[in-house]
Amino acid sequence: MPRRSRALLPTVAVLSVLLVAYILTVTFWTDWLWFDSVDFTGVFTTQLFTRVALFVVFGLVMAISVVVNGIVAYRLRPQYRPMSVEQQSLDRYRDAIDPVRKWVLAAAAGLLAVMAGASAAGRWRDYLLWRNGGEFGQDDPEFGIDIGFFTFDFPWWRFLVSYGFAVVVLGMAVAAITHYVYGGIRLQTAGQKVSPATQAHLSVLIGVFILLKAVAYWLDRYELVIQGTNDDRFTGAGYADVNALMPAKMILVFVALICAILFFVNVWQRNWTLPGIGLGLLVLSAVLLGWLWPLLVQQFQVNPSEASRESEYISRNIEATRNAYDVDDIEIPDYDATTQVSEGQLAEDSATIPGIRLMDPGVIQPAFQQLQQVRGFYSFNDPLDVDRYEVDGEQRDIVIAARELNSAGIPDEQQNWINEHTVYTHGYGVVAAYGNTRESDGSPAWAEEDIPSEGILGEYEPRIYFGENSPEYSIVGAPEGTDPVEFDVPEDPETGRERLNTYQGDGGVPVGSFFNRLLYATRFQEANFLLSDRLNSESQLLYDRDPRERVSKVAPWLTVDSNPFPAVIDGRVKWIVDGYTTSNSVPYAERVSLSEATSDSRTVRPALAAQPDDFVNYVRNSVKATVDAYSGEVTLYAWDEEDPVLRAWMGAFPDSVVARSEIPEPLMDHLRYPEDLFKMQRKLLAEYHVTDPFTFYGGQDQWIVPSDPTSEVETDQPPYYLSIQMPGQEQPYFSLTTTYTPKNRQNLISFMAVNADVRSDDYGQIRALRVSSNTQIDGPGQVANAFETDPQVATELSLLRQGDAETRPGNLLTLPVGNGLLYVQPVYVVRASGDAAYPLLRRVLVQFGGKIGYDDTLQGALDQIFQGESGAETEEEGGIDDDAAPDEDGAPGEEEQTPPDDETPPPDDETTPPDDNQPPPEGDLAQAIADAQQAWADAQAAQADGRWADYGEALQRLEDALARAEQLSGESAPAP
Repeated sequence: MPRRSRALLPTVAVLSVLLVAYILTVTFWTDWLWFDSVDFTGVFTTQLFTRVALFVVFGLVMAISVVVNGIVAYRLRPQYRPMSVEQQSLDRYRDAIDPVRKWVLAAAAGLLAVMAGASAAGRWRDYLLWRNGGEFGQDDPEFGIDIGFFTFDFPWWRFLVSYGFAVVVLGMAVAAITHYVYGGIRLQTAGQKVSPATQAHLSVLIGVFILLKAVAYWLDRYELVIQGTNDDRFTGAGYADVNALMPAKMILVFVALICAILFFVNVWQRNWTLPGIGLGLLVLSAVLLGWLWPLLVQQFQVNPSEASRESEYISRNIEATRNAYDVDDIEIPDYDATTQVSEGQLAEDSATIPGIRLMDPGVIQPAFQQLQQVRGFYSFNDPLDVDRYEVDGEQRDIVIAARELNSAGIPDEQQNWINEHTVYTHGYGVVAAYGNTRESDGSPAWAEEDIPSEGILGEYEPRIYFGENSPEYSIVGAPEGTDPVEFDVPEDPETGRERLNTYQGDGGVPVGSFFNRLLYATRFQEANFLLSDRLNSESQLLYDRDPRERVSKVAPWLTVDSNPFPAVIDGRVKWIVDGYTTSNSVPYAERVSLSEATSDSRTVRPALAAQPDDFVNYVRNSVKATVDAYSGEVTLYAWDEEDPVLRAWMGAFPDSVVARSEIPEPLMDHLRYPEDLFKMQRKLLAEYHVTDPFTFYGGQDQWIVPSDPTSEVETDQPPYYLSIQMPGQEQPYFSLTTTYTPKNRQNLISFMAVNADVRSDDYGQIRALRVSSNTQIDGPGQVANAFETDPQVATELSLLRQGDAETRPGNLLTLPVGNGLLYVQPVYVVRASGDAAYPLLRRVLVQFGGKIGYDDTLQGALDQIFQGESGAETEEEGGIDDDAAPDEDGAPGEEEQTPPDDETPPPDDETTPPDDNQPPPEGDLAQAIADAQQAWADAQAAQADGRWADYGEALQRLEDALARAEQLSGESAPAP
């Protein structure tokens, strides 16, 4: 090579190494700074050192195997090679390789070491569980071994065996290539094909491989109780597995050991005959014993009487699954739901009815946006959240959301790096609406509103620096005395002008030094970190601000619930996040896909994260986490302290989880049963509510979660948080509810709820009311269809859909009241066009026992069904004012009132005493009838034009005219 090229190559190599080193430094140092800002450096260092150690150890073992096998193969090369065309061709390769042989071997070893090390580093979770795992205190039914072996030890041992196979196979490949290149293996040469030294070398490697195969056969027996071969009928070993495949695996262990010994003996014998026979015997045994024998047992012993043969193993599966998902204590009482209605039937449910939520958090987000956004760069997460607050001494369900910053809403002319990352840095306050009532125009009745915040929540720190929609990063903080630059509120009540603010917390990463600014300029690929004067000695960088992301980073061993929610606690806005410990190796427990089990009509929305597509067969809500919306502080509280998986992780990451006893009392008021856990449990209970193995096998009692009738796509109905009183309970409890229908049917089969109130002694108790088969109760889909097809309701809905308006159904709630099942669905009206359109509650639909009620209030709809008096009072104040309809901008406004064509004078009897001997004047009666006819014509015209204020006024005139006509004539006047 030219001298210049020879000098350039080392330069490029050195620069490449320096560049990689710099990138690694940026990655690791900025990560450490972030973990230091949240006071979880122990998590970072434990994870880092574990992964580095695994990378180095397993990479080194792989490199040593490759190098040793390459060197041994080279040293065992024959000194004299018989002449042949093959060897003459290989001479050219030998001449080319020999000068760089060591470099080639080192490069191959390095590449394979990096791949092996990276694979091992990715198994750091399995390693830490193996090191820190303990016992479950419960044995598996087949081997009598504590479940902790399968959960903590088995995955790591299985990885070690797989890694051993990779080491041996790659070492064998390097050895075989080296032997071939240097003449130890002569495929096309007459005479001996493999030299004696090569035979000895390869025999050792093949013997080690088969020895590992014996260990794999041994471990396969344990894997059968985790996975099984039952064609998805149930998880775990079945009859054929236990009585045929497991014994076969045990026999294959001994066959493999004998075969391995034959290969080891061949180191001295150096004859392939016996090892070849042993290997053939192993392959034949694997086919006959590992495949054919179990197949014959399944075909001729199990299939003819499968239910009875598999019943024992199905019982194991049912018991293990119910225990693994913590549903083994579910109560399933029979519920003889009535379809009859009577006056006062809901009197015993007077504590439940007022709490029925009419404000649907999945529908009214645009109303929050339009009425409480204040400025275009604020937004609310969609869907909203449901929580509980004490109002006037009683618990009320509240629909709540944080007013977060949405940088996409910054005016185009103001979108630049300075504004996006140093001026618009945070949201402001929370907005809350009562769940069971509304204003007279159908808009939410605010419990907390406006900027500055006013309402029931009292004084609290309103600034939202950490939220679900926060910008990628913001630079905040400044020395004391510096003029603030962060936009805070649009109008200060004291000055009447916009107010600026300076962040006073310590939740960010310091970027005052040049070194840190350089690191983050590289990380975010933004030169302004170095050039902008907005960064100063006290600057902090806020990033990774989503509550789920923060919890996932400080607790990478947790599966995080997809729906964090904000709560005002002790004067701070805190995000509450539920965390789960999971496993995928509990014997006989059914496996489910997280993404499939937790998907419903809400997860279609991009704002609500879907769970990853990981399969699990054990889950516990072991951790309740909080993220402070101002400081970003993350706190992990141990919730299920008896969970063995949590104890293992707490051993791996000591001091990262706070004891349950340390949970503040105000926080306890807002903790609840997590949504994703309930979704997984209801997915399993659709089948595993059955405990009889024969019924389970037959599948005649399978349930399914009904599709959401309000969704445009075919997807499960989400569970709903409601305060309800289940039969047998003395008071309503905050609960998470769902319904079931029979498989391939639409009628309701069960209503299920879990007590979600953590202060209740009954917290976490699941009850599924099984509807009697003698009673036909409509399912959600049938009820939604009944609402649309009922003549009166259809007419009223068509009236609401006049002009540019459209109706939007809210959540279809189900409640066990009145000794039956009541369906409640709010109906909203929203303009079909216009960016500022938002929904207003206009009507409430209810159904009980096939009877439908429809009114502008829940109270009125219930009274319609229950013969004029339901027996329970709601907390609604007045009805809906239909005159207050969305105007052209979507906001409530009064329509112009049309006065009557003429004023009707008061009846004569108001001024002149009546004369019983004289009939009423004919002229007055004729005038009353004419007024009624005119009012009816005006009402029809107003209805056709969609002028609902005029329509209501005309109906009132019609009623007045008919009343006068009746008084004047002494009998009921006919309607025109």
